[in-house]
Amino acid sequence: MQKDAYTLILEAIDAGLYKPGDRLVESELAERLGVSRTPVREALQRLETQSMLTRDGRSLIVASLDHNQLAELYAVRTELEGLAARLAARHATPEEVRVLRSMVEEDRALLGGDPQALSRANKRFHKQIHLASHNRFLVQQLDLVHRSMALMATTSFAAEGRDEVALGEHDEIVRAIEAGDGEAAHQALKMHISRAFETRLRVDAGEIRLR
Repeated sequence: MQKDAYTLILEAIDAGLYKPGDRLVESELAERLGVSRTPVREALQRLETQSMLTRDGRSLIVASLDHNQLAELYAVRTELEGLAARLAARHATPEEVRVLRSMVEEDRALLGGDPQALSRANKRFHKQIHLASHNRFLVQQLDLVHRSMALMATTSFAAEGRDEVALGEHDEIVRAIEAGDGEAAHQALKMHISRAFETRLRVDAGEIRLR
């Protein structure tokens, strides 16, 4: 299935090809994506209404999140991710649980490496938990939340020492899901998101260095 201009631009922002503050030019996007300008124009308008893009004079730029928006986003993400983990502990198939376990084991090879690779692995892990919740409405809401996460200029995995701690938290989440303990999974995932937010705040405050 061919991806539309909207999906392609979203993926480019998510991958960090376009970062907060970058200007998006219709003609350049059309050429880069190999599509005509009309679907690009429609996609840009749609992304603007979703607050993924904002106007700077006559130009459209990738939006960025201020401190309050960041706090609001993490508050919603913490609750929804916690719910996903609780439901995954109840409804995940044995195959889904094994996939989560293998992700944790395989991601150990990434420790100390490229923060962007770690960030991609983290997104994949969280997405698998969303799917294992077997609740399509929750998955849709979490997709929206994770779309907005792309508006952060850096990943918390660039903070010194965060990758090893985060992987330990992933292991704890999976152990709770393996045990079918919804409450433990719920608490472990909420704590994981809370620590990620705290790390981001400490990076922004200059307390933690980026590697």
